[in-house]
Amino acid sequence: MSKHAIVGLTKCLALDGRQHDIACSQLDIGNAQTALSRPGGMLQPNGQMMVEAYYDAEYAGQAVVYMASLPLGVNVLNQTLMATTMPFVGRG
Repeated sequence: MSKHAIVGLTKCLALDGRQHDIACSQLDIGNAQTALSRPGGMLQPNGQMMVEAYYDAEYAGQAVVYMASLPLGVNVLNQTLMATTMPFVGRG
């Protein structure tokens, strides 16, 4: 499934869930430092390997806790977390 499909699904669920007091959010997590992180770098669109910036995965957890703590009358529809020095904006 593509990222664009997930965006559409999130919007549909957010709209359809309203009548049942169901909120739906999308959290795009880009380059959180975990055991699966690749220290040798990532292949870039230009074909070169490049070490990318990471951030502590704890921040992703904090974002989930924040989004879940909101009352049903408030929703974060989508949010992208990324290191500020990522080579591409919004690649979560």
